[in-house]
Amino acid sequence: MKPANEALIVIDVQNDFCPGGALAVAGGDEIISRINGLMGDFATVVLTQDWHPADHMSFAANHPGAAPFSLTRMPYGPQVLWPVHCVQGTTGAEFHKDLRPDPAQLVIRKGFRPEIDSYSAFFENDQTTPTGLEGYLRSRGVTAVTLVGLATDYCVAYSALDAARLGFKATVLEGAARAIDLNGSLAEARDKMRAAGVALEA
Repeated sequence: MKPANEALIVIDVQNDFCPGGALAVAGGDEIISRINGLMGDFATVVLTQDWHPADHMSFAANHPGAAPFSLTRMPYGPQVLWPVHCVQGTTGAEFHKDLRPDPAQLVIRKGFRPEIDSYSAFFENDQTTPTGLEGYLRSRGVTAVTLVGLATDYCVAYSALDAARLGFKATVLEGAARAIDLNGSLAEARDKMRAAGVALEA
């Protein structure tokens, strides 16, 4: 059992990010058994869930003529336009059937504001709108977080970088995460995490 001040944050293990889903990460379902096993080691377990309205501005389908994975600019900066995924109330937004949700004490839903995307478990992509996770962890006495889930180079990395920025000791278990690796995004994310002091472990 890990010390009580350590939390496990399980990022977006949802149907649309697993094989067969709308924005599938290769091997996304391969990490689930390990994640399930990790949950019993932590006194605090948090799940995050991408939770978009159908009119979300990060969907390429909501920008006439735009191709999925192209870049646009939002008021908060560059934004990848994604295929429609994790729409509220759909099967794609549900946790994968093999993931054990019961050990989690908190589910953080993110990306529910139509005008702003949200990769991180801590902040939306403007880097200022909080999800409330920081306050929850601090009230539980948590000072260190271990992050797993999907995808390493997007929501996991953004969450780890924000955790480090907020003063939490952050570790990413790469063996319990999988990446999209869009145009070298995995190498870039790993470099940024290492530079921020995030520990990358197998």
